Amino acid sequence: MQTLLIIDMQKAWLEQPNHVFFELPAVVERINHAARSVRASGGQVSFVMHNDAEAPLDSSEWQLIPSIEVAEGDLSVDKQACDSFTATDLLPMLSDNATSKLVLCGFATEFCFDTAVRAAATKGFDVTVLADAHTTSNRPHLDASSIVTHHNWIWSNMSVPVGNTLTVVKTLEAFPA
Repeated sequence: MQTLLIIDMQKAWLEQPNHVFFELPAVVERINHAARSVRASGGQVSFVMHNDAEAPLDSSEWQLIPSIEVAEGDLSVDKQACDSFTATDLLPMLSDNATSKLVLCGFATEFCFDTAVRAAATKGFDVTVLADAHTTSNRPHLDASSIVTHHNWIWSNMSVPVGNTLTVVKTLEAFPA
C-alpha cells in the first residue's frame, strides 16, 4: 500500500507573523492534490504532528493549518522530536497498513521533513519525496528557495539501502491531474 505522510503542517509553525514561507499556498495545494489522489487510489493519508511547548497536544497551535484538507479515514501520529519514527506509533501503523511505499511532503524542509525522508529511506520503504510540496522559511544564512533546492538535490543523490528507492519528483509527476 502507498501512504502519504504530511509532516508538521501546523499552525504553530506556519502561522507565524513576520515569516514568509517558500511558495506556501502552492505547496498546500500540491499537498491537497496528492492527498486526494492517494485517497482515491485506496492509499492512506497520515499526518505527522509535532507537539512541544510551542504546540501542546490538542492546542490551537498544534492544529493543522485550515487550508490542509483532512478526510475521514486519515490517520495522525504525534511526535516530540524531528524524527517521525522515534518514540512514535508511525512504524507500527505503517506495518499494520502493509505500507511499502511512502510519499512525503510538508514542513520544515531542513528540519523534521529532511529527518523523515532520511529515516524512512532506512526503514525498508520505497520513498518518494514530492519536490514541490515541502516548504520552509528564510534562515539567517540561506534563503528558503535555496534550502528547498539544496535538499531536493541531496535526496536525489543520496544512497539508500539495497532493494529500496528514494525518488524525488514533482507532485504532478507522481499524481497526474
